[in-house]
Amino acid sequence: MKLASLRGGRDGRLVVVDAALRWALDVRDIAPTLQAALDDWAVLAPRLRERAQHLADGTAKDVLPFRPEDCAAPLPRAHQWVDGSAYVNHVELVRKARGAELPDSYWHEPLVYQGGSDDLGGAHDPLLAVDAAHGIDLEAEVAVITDDVPLGTSAAQAAQHVQLLMLVNDVSLRNLMPAELAKGFGFYQSKPATAFSPVAVTPDELGAAWHAGKVHLPLRTWVNGEWFGAPECGIDMTFSFHDLLAFLTRTRRLGAGTILGSGTVSNYERSRGSSCIAERRMLEILAHGEARTPFLQFGDSVRIEMLDAAGASIFGAIQQQVVAASPATRPAT
Repeated sequence: MKLASLRGGRDGRLVVVDAALRWALDVRDIAPTLQAALDDWAVLAPRLRERAQHLADGTAKDVLPFRPEDCAAPLPRAHQWVDGSAYVNHVELVRKARGAELPDSYWHEPLVYQGGSDDLGGAHDPLLAVDAAHGIDLEAEVAVITDDVPLGTSAAQAAQHVQLLMLVNDVSLRNLMPAELAKGFGFYQSKPATAFSPVAVTPDELGAAWHAGKVHLPLRTWVNGEWFGAPECGIDMTFSFHDLLAFLTRTRRLGAGTILGSGTVSNYERSRGSSCIAERRMLEILAHGEARTPFLQFGDSVRIEMLDAAGASIFGAIQQQVVAASPATRPAT
């Protein structure tokens, strides 16, 4: 089942979308928003699946053309957005480029941070930035959405709580990060609004590509229409989504609608390219002694997409353009 939130109000208007991403069906009579569906997922998900089947077999009425540009984020506001750093080789590379050793604990305990969840961007929303000198970077990731996850959930138990998956552009302002991290209190100004794919999908939509809490497909990124990378999501992922959920619930429970990101997808096999500019710059420093790839500039475009084995888009594409904006500017709802 594929779900999207069309623009309308702060939390969007829930629709089911067909597998080919061509048609949509309004399901507000079941749940007005995706958050409302997640709040009572065990009861409402079967009803949504029934509507999705009507859409698939051609018996649905009042079908709408599906237009990704009409979509807000699947969850335009979330109760919680937590991003991990599940690809430890990526962290290792970052530290290596500046001559720092990777603590052994990083291989045994995940890194996570709590991001801003009050203003999540749609796939075609502009990537708003105040100053290109901040070092604007993309980060292509995969994320899951959970139902209510109890305190003390194990990795084995976590599987039943992953209800949806989607793609992420977790934007970073690299030149603001060092000063923020030096304060010892984490990210804030260096992590502006995150954008998500047009649709969120249930794990069964991925078939065998969803296995053991990992997505086993490449995540493709283009910058200004040129191929940037397609690392395999299931390779070199040190901590699965199940591992991450077990870590998050050691001391607290998670509410329905929690979004959990994988962190920048990264492989040791460098021929697959990268999922963020910072990683490419690090590799350039190691190879040539200097970074050669610039961070994003105003007018640049980013595309992030995942295809199934038949070459069809699973989530639709994140397609953003970097736009100069004053601090008061935000996309229309």
